[in-house]
This record gives sequence, structure tokens and C-alpha cells, in this order.
Amino acid sequence: MSFAIALAALGFLMLVAYRGYSVILFAPVAALGAVLLTDPMAVLPIYTGLFMDKMVGFVKLYFPVFMLGAVFGKLIELSGFSRAIVSAVIGLVGRERAIISIVLVCNLLTYGGVSLFVVVFAVYPFAAEAFRQSDIPKRLIPGTIALGAFSYTMDALPGTPQIQNIIPSTFFGTDSWAAPILGVVGATFIFASGIAYLSWRVRQAAARGEGYGTGHMEEPAPPGDERLAQPAIAVAPLVVVGVLNKVFTGLIPAWYGRTHEATLAGLDHPITTQVGSVAAIWAVQLALLCGILTVLAFAWRQVAVRFAEGSKAAVGGALLASMNTASEYGFGAVIAALPGFLVIREALAAIPNPLVNTAVTVTALAGVTGSASGGMSIALAAMAEQFKAAATAAGIPFEVLHRVAAMASGGMDTLPHNGAVITLLAVTGLTHRQSYGDIFAVTCLKTAAVFVVIGAYYLTGLY
Repeated sequence: MSFAIALAALGFLMLVAYRGYSVILFAPVAALGAVLLTDPMAVLPIYTGLFMDKMVGFVKLYFPVFMLGAVFGKLIELSGFSRAIVSAVIGLVGRERAIISIVLVCNLLTYGGVSLFVVVFAVYPFAAEAFRQSDIPKRLIPGTIALGAFSYTMDALPGTPQIQNIIPSTFFGTDSWAAPILGVVGATFIFASGIAYLSWRVRQAAARGEGYGTGHMEEPAPPGDERLAQPAIAVAPLVVVGVLNKVFTGLIPAWYGRTHEATLAGLDHPITTQVGSVAAIWAVQLALLCGILTVLAFAWRQVAVRFAEGSKAAVGGALLASMNTASEYGFGAVIAALPGFLVIREALAAIPNPLVNTAVTVTALAGVTGSASGGMSIALAAMAEQFKAAATAAGIPFEVLHRVAAMASGGMDTLPHNGAVITLLAVTGLTHRQSYGDIFAVTCLKTAAVFVVIGAYYLTGLY
């Protein structure tokens, strides 16, 4: 019975997310409903002492990353830098290579710190024009953007400032550059297999005589001839974020040491911080802040006109995204405390290999919640200590654990109820029936890449 209650809570949350209801509202409903069926007297104490405690703790740690990332992405959009980058990459690679052009543009923007949702809006008009000129079916655009923005630059490539690569650092005491060799191996596998798959789909369509098509919804106007920023200037903020993230990752522990005590005259006692658990977060925050300042330095005139409105939209989006994930994190903490979850934990613990155990657990929960960060947060909140103990016993560095967990979170997360998938299809004016098959193929490649990375580690010992 207790096992069924835990599964029912997970299934209910998955259903409401798929139906488009607010996770912020229904995550506590699902969690507390499970507690009600287990121990009615525990509902209020669990809500206050566990659900809210974990939710607020998540916001405390990660909201600055969500907010600075959203503001940075919005400024890249308002400044026109995103359009300049897209235009330059397509011009360099060639419109006849539309698939590779769009994938590389998405790679550059997401690896540079621009949020996935901003990338979708920024790239779609150019993708539509490139696919139209190359006479490639429009229905392949979502799969192409998913490969470029929702895969290896999100969680595999070392140093990526996306939240999926930051969350493991607080559990494993690592940084965003953990296991760089394995990250590059995984990224190479996804890129090569993804391009091969999409190219095959283009050849299939050409053999049937299928072109871009007509009568599509949400067709963007072709990009105008307005003067764009120089590519070197447009890409500079992205380079600043990437370089300074690496620099601050090394400098912060040197500045603060393992622990730091902050004292001010008005404090009753010093504020002690374990620097190792937050160094990666601080490094990304400082890098994004410097990226924001770089955009303002180069494009203040373009940005100033719409800065107030744009910054409000960015902060609103950051609040929604962070609270969605925080609610899922609180939900996961409650589910992990239920007797039924012990059955799930024991079943997963039966997987003897610690890396495979981590990968299966994280990607399964990411699939259930439809969220890479949410699923990984639930898994690590419940089982991080178990993963660490198993890795230590097997002599596996926590850096490898970090990379496997991060990449696994970006495995089955893009199931049909994923928010980014729903947004991508809405923006492009396509339906699940038309385009989800190609997104799912990318999802399978991402999932397979985790096990490729695990195999590469055991074969070579490199990470």
C-alpha cells in the first residue's frame, strides 16, 4: 500500500504537468496527499518542516543563477546580439547546411549562458528562413533546436552555466568543470549521432518530394535587413561568461578557503559558509554578472529603451522557473520520507553499478516530472548520500558522479509533458503529432550518451 501511495503521488504530478497545470500549485497537493494517506496527523508538520524547508532552501541556493541567467539572456535579445550571432553563424556555415547552422547557433547561445527559452524565441525566425530556402520540412525545426539547445550544451560540456550543470555541485562538492573529458565524449556522441539522424530525416523527406510546406501556423516574417552588431562584439558577452566562469571557479576557493566567517558590527554571531558547496554557484553568478555588464557596455543605447520592461519579464520568468523546480524539490523531499519510497530506493539500490544506478534514477525521475532540474533535484535530495557512498566504495571520483547525474537529468526529461518542449512546439506553430517524434529521437540519443560516457570511463579511466 505504501508503495502504491508513492507511485500515485508521482503519477499525479506527472499527469497535471502534462495537462499544463501549475507545478507550484500541485506539487504540494501531490506530496501532502501522499502524507495524508500515510499519516493524517503529519500533514501540517511535514508541509512546514519539510516541504517548505526544502523548497525555500532550493530558492536560496539557485534563484540568483535563474535570475542572472534570465536577465543576461533578455539583454542578449534586446541588444540585437542574438540576431547578429545567428546571422553570422548561418552566413559562415551556409544556409544550404541549415541543420548544422541552427544546431551550432543554439550551441553557442546556450553554452554562453542564454536560457533555453530565450534561445527558442531568438533562433526560430532564422531557422524558419533557412529551412524555407533549403526546402527542408518545417516539422524538423523543433528536433533541430532540441538537439542544439536541449542536449549537450545544457549538461554535458564542461563549464556550461546552465542550472542542470550547477545543481550536482552542491551535492558532490564539485564544480561546473567536473569530468571534462567525459563531458566532451558525451557531447561528441550526441552531436554526431544527432546530425546523422536529422540528415537522414531530410533525405527521407526529399525522397518523398516533401519540402518546407505551406499553410503553416506561427510563420515568422523573414529576418529584416536592419543593421546588426559586429559578430565579434555580439559574441563577446558569451565569451566573457565562459572564461570568467572558469577563472572564478579557481579564484573563489583561493580567496575564501574551505570555510569563511563573515562578521559585521550588527551581527550577533559570524555567518559561516562552507565554500566548497557554493563555489560553483558563486562562480556562475559572478560570470553572468560580468556578462550582463559587458552587454550594457557595448549596447547601452539599444538596451536602455526597453530595459525596464525587459528586466521585469526576465525576473518574472526566473521566478516562475525557479519556483517550479523548487516545488518539485520540496515534493521530492516529502516523497523520499514516505515508507513507500524505501521500496523504490531498495529496488534501485539493487542495481550494482553506482554510475548506472545514478543514471537510471535521475533520468527516470526527470522523465516523470518532465524536468531535468526538477527530476535531478528530487533524485539527489533523496539519494545523494547513497550515490556518494557507493561511488566511494568503488573508487569512483565524485567528478564522474557529477557528470553522469547532470547528463542523466537531460535524458528522458524531454517527454511530451516537458515545459520546454511544449513552448518549442507552440512557438513554431507545430503539434506533438507533427514534430515530437524527432524530439523523442534526440531524447533517446541523450539518454544513450550517458551510458556511452559510463562505458568510456570504465574502458579508459579518464574523466
